[in-house]
Amino acid sequence: MRQKFNPQWNLFTTMARNQIAKELQQMSKVLDATPKVVELAYQDLTRSARPTTGREGMNAEQVLRCAILKQHRQLTYEELAFHLEDSDAFRSFSRLEMGQYPSKSVLQENIKFLLEETWEAILREIIGYAENEKIETGRKVRVDATCVETDIHHPTDSSLLSDGIRIITRWLAEGKELSPTPHYEYSDHRRVVKKRLLLVLNAKKEVVREGAYKDLLMYAGKVREYAIAAIPELYAHKGQDISDLFAGRVLAENLERAVGLLGKVIDQTDRRVFKKESVPASEKVVSFFEDHTDIIVKKRRETEFGHEIFLTGGASNMILDCLILRGNPADSEQYIPMLERHKDNYGRMPRQISADGGFASKDNLAYAKGHGVKDAVFAKKRGLSVLDMAKSAWVYKVLRNFRAGIEAGISILKRAFGLDRCTWKGWEGFRRYVLSSIVSYNLLVLARREYRGQPLTWDIRAICYLIT
Repeated sequence: MRQKFNPQWNLFTTMARNQIAKELQQMSKVLDATPKVVELAYQDLTRSARPTTGREGMNAEQVLRCAILKQHRQLTYEELAFHLEDSDAFRSFSRLEMGQYPSKSVLQENIKFLLEETWEAILREIIGYAENEKIETGRKVRVDATCVETDIHHPTDSSLLSDGIRIITRWLAEGKELSPTPHYEYSDHRRVVKKRLLLVLNAKKEVVREGAYKDLLMYAGKVREYAIAAIPELYAHKGQDISDLFAGRVLAENLERAVGLLGKVIDQTDRRVFKKESVPASEKVVSFFEDHTDIIVKKRRETEFGHEIFLTGGASNMILDCLILRGNPADSEQYIPMLERHKDNYGRMPRQISADGGFASKDNLAYAKGHGVKDAVFAKKRGLSVLDMAKSAWVYKVLRNFRAGIEAGISILKRAFGLDRCTWKGWEGFRRYVLSSIVSYNLLVLARREYRGQPLTWDIRAICYLIT
């Protein structure tokens, strides 16, 4: 039966004396001061229909701490498993028992149970700790937006056609292995499709490129027809055991989804290449694997493929709120929702708020002023006067400079906490990845704030253990 945490520490559990270990020790103290986070993780881990007998496995505290450690050090599951076996500091932070060495598959299986709503609740608990300790009051905040890319290659029409043909052909082959006498037939066009893809990429004449595109569309249409014929049979596949039954159904669902995406890719390729139309971003497909990916277009910037997130930062450099949205929303449309979310979290509006120039509008300024915000400053005026935003030019300059500080936080999140590119799969995985990175970042901010080079002290739980 899974436990929440180990009630007693091992007598030989110690922390190293290097800076990383001392930061981990301070992060551990913050987690110990917010016991509800373990309860939140425990609820997710026990929600799955698993037997309550047999080996206990990792407890909820260990799973949560391993997830935070993974995001904090930007490790793969394989690297995390290695360091949890090799590093005393990592083992002490994760509260692993002697002889407990979780493999990469065990770590991945447990960490994925933590839902995005749970990570958001954990973020609220960490911020509540900072508020109780008078580290962050939420009275002076700054707002900005950034894009987090999904784990896809740069999409082109030719590469998308090739991807669709390749994965559908692979699934058709797997479907044939389920039944010795399948009724559907298909041909493997992957080799010739690869040649046409290279021809599109390297052709110097437009006529040659269009000819290669015509062949790609022809083969894509054939493969799509193969899949449409195979889907009913795979749905009806019974198999010899329950695993075969579910395998056929999963393949049918995958093919059904891929057929729909391939149809959109065929349509957008025909419109763009042959009809010379401009296809709206909302109608485009950019990936067969991360089909939730949005096209993020900003003026004077390169087009990005991922999702835009809106961040609220405080004077302590902590991230107080994170709003993850689908589509390509305008920054100015999210200013009021961010203020409302802040009020829901703190029970009041901030006294001062500074935002990027993209959030500036007369309506946003009027809303902020009308709901008790004394100084609502935008980095660019955009027709607004300084005295309308702040009570003086000096206050405006101070808040404008204050807003620039969130750029440093975003830079750290992208460089050190992996928010430049999400490596977890799916829309739910994307949200979990972003929120877990922000939780790890906030813990590090608190740890570095409380750590001033003082000598190591024993954790209260370790002291109680030695006394008893």
